[in-house]
Amino acid sequence: MTAIKHALQRDIFTPNDERLLSIVNVCKAGKKKRNCFLCATVTTERPVQVNVVKVKKSDKGDFYKRQTAWALRDLAVVDAKDAVKENPEFDLHFDKVYKWVASSTVEKNTFISCIWKLNQRYLRKKIDFINVSSQLLEESVPSGENQSVAGGDEEAVDEYQELNAREEQDIEIMMEGCECAISNAEAFAEKLSRELQVLDGANIQSIMASEKQVNILMKLLDEALKEVDQIEIKLSSYEEMLQSVKEQMDQISESNHLIHLSYTNNVKLLSEIEYLVNHMDLAKGHIKALQEGDLTSSRGIEACTNAADALLQCMNVALRPGHDMLHAVKQQQQRFSDLREQFARRLTSHLNSVFVQQGHDQSSTLAQHSVELTLPNHHPFHRDLLRYAKLMEWLKNTDYGKYEGLTKNYMDYLSRLYEREIKDFFEVAKIKMTGTTKEGKKFGLHGSSGKLTGSTSSLNKLSVQSSGNRRSQSSSLLDMGNMSASDLDVADRTKFDKIFEQVLSELEPLCLAEQDFISKFFKLQQHQNVSGTTTNETEEMDGGNLSRSYMSGVPQTVSSEKDMIRQMMTKIFRCIEPELNNLIALGDKIDSFNSLYMLVKMSHHVWTAQNVDPASFLSTTLGNVLVTVKRNFDKCISNQMKQMDEVKISKKSKVGILPFVAEFEEFAALAESIFKNAERRGDLDKAYIKLIRAVFISVEKVANESQKTPRDVVMMENFHHIFATLSRLKISCLEAEKKEAKLKYTEHLQSYVVYSLGQPLEKLNHFFEGVEARVAQGIREEEVSYQLAFNKQELRKVIKEYPGKEVKKGLDNLYKKVDKHLCEEENLLQVVWHSMQDEFIRQYKHFEGLIARCYPGSGITMEFTIQDILDYCSSIAQSH
Repeated sequence: MTAIKHALQRDIFTPNDERLLSIVNVCKAGKKKRNCFLCATVTTERPVQVNVVKVKKSDKGDFYKRQTAWALRDLAVVDAKDAVKENPEFDLHFDKVYKWVASSTVEKNTFISCIWKLNQRYLRKKIDFINVSSQLLEESVPSGENQSVAGGDEEAVDEYQELNAREEQDIEIMMEGCECAISNAEAFAEKLSRELQVLDGANIQSIMASEKQVNILMKLLDEALKEVDQIEIKLSSYEEMLQSVKEQMDQISESNHLIHLSYTNNVKLLSEIEYLVNHMDLAKGHIKALQEGDLTSSRGIEACTNAADALLQCMNVALRPGHDMLHAVKQQQQRFSDLREQFARRLTSHLNSVFVQQGHDQSSTLAQHSVELTLPNHHPFHRDLLRYAKLMEWLKNTDYGKYEGLTKNYMDYLSRLYEREIKDFFEVAKIKMTGTTKEGKKFGLHGSSGKLTGSTSSLNKLSVQSSGNRRSQSSSLLDMGNMSASDLDVADRTKFDKIFEQVLSELEPLCLAEQDFISKFFKLQQHQNVSGTTTNETEEMDGGNLSRSYMSGVPQTVSSEKDMIRQMMTKIFRCIEPELNNLIALGDKIDSFNSLYMLVKMSHHVWTAQNVDPASFLSTTLGNVLVTVKRNFDKCISNQMKQMDEVKISKKSKVGILPFVAEFEEFAALAESIFKNAERRGDLDKAYIKLIRAVFISVEKVANESQKTPRDVVMMENFHHIFATLSRLKISCLEAEKKEAKLKYTEHLQSYVVYSLGQPLEKLNHFFEGVEARVAQGIREEEVSYQLAFNKQELRKVIKEYPGKEVKKGLDNLYKKVDKHLCEEENLLQVVWHSMQDEFIRQYKHFEGLIARCYPGSGITMEFTIQDILDYCSSIAQSH
């Protein structure tokens, strides 16, 4: 490194009048290892300029060249990266940040130390040295391999020291006084030496003259020492005197501390006594209210409530450490416990009596509700009991065992009461649905229907017989509701719908009112909770299960209290779900169409209940019943599909519109009126898909089995009826089936028309079919007339067999046959006849074209024209 330094000084810096003070071998951080040197230099001319120069080896040879130079005054920050650990990386912040990696940590430290010294000596500016060891920023030079280099640099820096102004002035005066200073330096130096000797002699004489004064000063110092000794003796005596005073003051201080400690203890004791008296003293009025307060009047209940709250506050007061060891505190706590126990027994006994009395009072009002489809109102009872809600909360917090007992008793009394009311209510509903006379007399009811219409035995004996007209068909149609229209009309179904809606409308507010009362009276939380519980989880729940699950004597969480409300409701209203299921079974037995009404009504009430609280008793119960209703609805659809599959037709009469097609129309029209704006529209759409597919399959099956009526007619008429029904009802989920029905109707109409038109001009059809066959075999059209079987004479012979009179006669016979095939109800005769007319004209034009191409110039034409065809068809249609 020394050789490189001398080489750089000689080749680069000496020609530029610069001295090289420090050097470090570096490369740029994060790039390829291309080494260069950073040099710290100063100029030899004044004013001194300090630079940092980057030198690198030339690519063309072994010599070095100067690449970049920065003035030291432009340096802002020197970052050594780490002041503790050895790290060769460092940053120099000039106009931008230059990141370097030194070949060794020692070189980096030496270079940074030199920069610091140059800054201190020449610049005196603020350069921030960060992450640099404090040892480097001292004047000492680091030891090691570069000791000599650093030392040499320092000597080089110290070789020249700038004179200040005073020194310059003195030298100038001296040189002016000696004329030979410039011309003869030796003479000038000799003169200066002589003057220096004179000054030294004068200094020695001055020192010797001051000896007497020194002796006088020493004498004065001895006297001062004696005075100091006397002062020390006096201070010692004063200290002994003050020692006794100090002891007395210490005794007084200790006495004051004991007095202050006693006062502090008395204040704390008074504070504790006041705390106990203020928080554990129960007023005499509260004690009297707890012992003798009236629990029947509103004023007495309010007084007892206030007293119970005050007692609870006294019992729950936060005792400080040691309070529970005081005898008076123990006595007061025992007194509070006795008062609590006494009042809890009195409150429990009174509320049990109120529960029993409620059962007797409600039973007396059952008779007046028996003839009406309404449930008794429990609001007055709830209103009276809610006056005790705060006392129930107090009982829950202080004596959970008695609170548990009251809960069980309430459920027992109310479950028996509600069971009687609900069973009587459902009995009235059943009577109103069936109109049963025997029981109607008992309740003053007179039913109009007289008996249940329809029976399960008729389902297995149902057989459909098709007839030639709609009136005969109506007596044998499949009743998709297992009943005939004469047995149960729309009014009866509407009546059932109103009764079922009234039943649900009466049950819903009853359950909600009771649930709200339970929550308020028993102080149970009713927050929304999406986690529902099915009836199977709470079925056959008794008081013991309730006690084991939720009455463990610890504070209940929101979730467990909500479950407790639901289980209490399940026990109190345990008869609702069985009664609803019985009512649903009865409605389904009366008419399976009732399952549609029940599905819509039940879905709406379930949706309403879930919006209020999806995990409530009402929502869960109605949800379970809805499953039963949906199962009956699916069973109804399955039975209808099964009956379609088992349908049979008469072999002697034409088919016409099939019974199940007409009844699908009836079912769809009724379902659309029932399910308008219903929440469970998806269930109906699924049923539609199943039914319509079954109808399509059964129509094709019947058409294939038909002997009297052509297959195309059966398909055409029934799919036309299906298309008309779906177009009128506009059922969105059956759009694809509507298009399919239209397609099948159109295809079979065209097929029937083409098949029927082959009969009026049978020989002519066969002749031209032969002509087309010859052309298809490769014979040119103009050469067909040379074929023996298809020459012009044969063509004229065939055409003569079909004069206009014969054509009209053939068309008249065709019209009569079509009239026999088609049924009157669908009224497709004119549609079919018009299609046949168009097809006949198309065939006529086709024959004319074949004659023009295969028999050119022959002048052969048909015996009738297109206008004749139009006149014949119009005349035949009008005559019939």
